[in-house]
Amino acid sequence: MSFTELYDRYFDKVYNYVRYHVKLAAEADDITGKVFESALNKFESFNPARAPAQAWLFTIARNAVIDWARARNHRGEVSLEAAAELEGTDPRADTALERKEEAGMLLEAVATLDERTRDIIALKFSSGMTNREIALMTGLGESNVGILIYRAVKKIQAVVEARKL
Repeated sequence: MSFTELYDRYFDKVYNYVRYHVKLAAEADDITGKVFESALNKFESFNPARAPAQAWLFTIARNAVIDWARARNHRGEVSLEAAAELEGTDPRADTALERKEEAGMLLEAVATLDERTRDIIALKFSSGMTNREIALMTGLGESNVGILIYRAVKKIQAVVEARKL
């Protein structure tokens, strides 16, 4: 696989993963660019026998997000700029408000998860990775990944339901 093929195949998935962690699109763009720049610089040393391309690339992406969070000491908060950016353009104000409230409840529920579980949820739902791919990337067993996802989804559902009451 060439670097161009890697880029074309995984750009959207990597961007979605980064965007899940980084609320501002401009910062997500920068981090995603750094991920692919780093991948390009390391591409000659990439060995598909050691790990699939997707796992290799998402390891770079995870490290880039971790570095970004450490540098800015982010703890999952949403800035005012990010909140303004998330505003809908739906002409029906009630529909837009409902979506915004649901997204807010979901973000609050995800924030109750520990960091490792949040990362696994991001890999699963924002980038579309399989449990096997997540297991290869994180060093966990595939069944362990499945259990963590199942428990996290149940916890998120419970938190959302409790907030609706």
